[in-house]
Amino acid sequence: MTATPASPVLTPLADGLVLREARPEDLDQIGALLAERGEPADALDHRLVVKDPDAGWSACAVVVDGDRVVSTATLLDEDVRIGGIHLPAGQVELVATDREYEGRGLVRALMRWAHDRSAARGHVIQAMIGIPYFYRLFGYEYAIDIPPALTVHTAPPGDGEPALRAARSSDIPAMAALQETAQNRFDVAMPHSEARRRWLLAHEASNLWVVERGGAVVATGRTTPPADEVLLAEAAALDEASARELLRGVAASAPDSRMRVVHRAGTVTAAAWQEFLVHEPPTQAEQYYVRVPDVAALLDRLRPLLWHRLTTAGQDRTGRDIVISTFGAHYRIPVRADGLGRVVTGAAMQGPGAVGGVAVAPDHLPALVFGSHGIEGLTRIRPDVYARDEELFQALFPPVTADLLTYYLPY
Repeated sequence: MTATPASPVLTPLADGLVLREARPEDLDQIGALLAERGEPADALDHRLVVKDPDAGWSACAVVVDGDRVVSTATLLDEDVRIGGIHLPAGQVELVATDREYEGRGLVRALMRWAHDRSAARGHVIQAMIGIPYFYRLFGYEYAIDIPPALTVHTAPPGDGEPALRAARSSDIPAMAALQETAQNRFDVAMPHSEARRRWLLAHEASNLWVVERGGAVVATGRTTPPADEVLLAEAAALDEASARELLRGVAASAPDSRMRVVHRAGTVTAAAWQEFLVHEPPTQAEQYYVRVPDVAALLDRLRPLLWHRLTTAGQDRTGRDIVISTFGAHYRIPVRADGLGRVVTGAAMQGPGAVGGVAVAPDHLPALVFGSHGIEGLTRIRPDVYARDEELFQALFPPVTADLLTYYLPY
């Protein structure tokens, strides 16, 4: 995609503040603000984004008081796959506000800028990691489970030095291929973009590793810097032997640290590491946020997937409409002999059961589409999610598995 301005060059705010696209001369101030309010490495991460031709300065906005940068946010392009459908998506990152300027609605203004820019980029959803509750104020809802990080009780045995080394730029194609194979096991996946693979090699908040066998990269993973604890995430391997070598190598690189690994259910690494991990149930729910700005636009993009689910389940609904109500509005999808027709948006509908439809409160719609409960699970825990025609909507909205790769690790 090419960068598309989504808002005026200058947006006046209260007290003489101005929101605008970031400029090269803002770089040092933005970096200092991010380092002060977040982590020192955030300044480098921001620099990698704005200086990359695939993102650039148009990906970042600032609020300025005269020449002083007092708040900032960055919007990244993402691609979310569900089934065989690719959904253009956005993710807001690197958000910070000067302490003196908190409580003035600057983040709200920057989120409005990000959502406008996201729409101009053609994104149909936004996904993000965020502090608890806060981003629900901007239309985000918890939807996709973050996988657990399990404790390693012992490293795999092996002889000699592990075949682990730091990743290089020449390894990017092999690492991407391993990640694609791992993510193909999930119903919903968000890979690293090409640009972000380059950024991750250069940034300081995590390290990329590979295992080599016979001159070929056969496993990869991403770790946090050695400290009291090391986290191994985004692990992908060609086979169980290379997965065990990856775990052995990371453990050997930080022998005095407690170690946890992110569990990617159903993958090669999950199978290879099972005996080395402490399998404890999670003590707290952890989820990614998802925002759906236009329900009809999302449903339109999903029509081929919904049609596939309908026909696979043997549901012949030709000549009837699929009706989905979010109470304040409803959406009709005509069922034809050769596929689903375009979504038609209608007025408020309080009782969709009367027409064989499904009711889902708008704040539960992201979880219905992208979450692990599906319609059957949500109806058990949410009174404002229900379907009269259970067989139909269980076919259309089953539980799904998900694997998201993000700039920052959500742990």
